Amino acid sequence: MTTPCPLDPVHWLRSVFSAKAVGRGGVIHRAVRDVERIAGRELFVAEVHRRGFTLVENGEQFVVFCNRDPVRLIVERDPPKLSERAYPVFQRSTELRRTS
Repeated sequence: MTTPCPLDPVHWLRSVFSAKAVGRGGVIHRAVRDVERIAGRELFVAEVHRRGFTLVENGEQFVVFCNRDPVRLIVERDPPKLSERAYPVFQRSTELRRTS
């Protein structure tokens, strides 16, 4: 029985950003859990930033606008309550401010 080899983060990122949509200035999306598992959030964000693209996280998806055009929110809604996923990050930053 063979064990699947883990994906190389650099190779995976190269593959993600070689999609046709990237070359056309389109939009790509990837599951947050896949990005975190394969390449890590920090490396993914750094690559998007290096390319000058815009990255949005919505629910369980990262959405990358593969161009340098501005992004406008067309439909406004009441801001959502702080999600459980974001709460630990918010809590840590709040605690840091209190100790400073």
